[in-house]
Amino acid sequence: MSCHEDHKGEEDPKKKKNVLQKIKENIDDKEEQLAFISVIVRLVVVGWSGFLVSLNYISIPGYANEPKDITFPASLLTAGISTFGIEASRKKGDGINRKDNAPNLTKADFEKLIEKASQSAPTQILRIEQAPIKIVTENKSQ
Repeated sequence: MSCHEDHKGEEDPKKKKNVLQKIKENIDDKEEQLAFISVIVRLVVVGWSGFLVSLNYISIPGYANEPKDITFPASLLTAGISTFGIEASRKKGDGINRKDNAPNLTKADFEKLIEKASQSAPTQILRIEQAPIKIVTENKSQ
């Protein structure tokens, strides 16, 4: 009996397995395999988009260092890192968190602002009343 006939039912030990075959052997559950692959894909996307965003700020000799539109890679980077639970923190007062900077207006203050605005230009006030819903319009023009 030759050596070749003994290993007829077995796979050739010299044959290399690709990455997907290794994942199938090491992870039994299909859902875990898909979760592992999705993490790898997200890491690749984060790495690629992070590289493109960083390339915009790094000067490389022999490479044109013109500012490029990095909106798409930056949005992919933000979305990718947020899937891992990392979110960009924002400092107060930078104009982005307007909820923190918004003044607290009372109803009387708000009505004064509306009155002041209506004096400078023609306006139409739309008032919606509940129970039953009723729409009342008033035209004011000067």
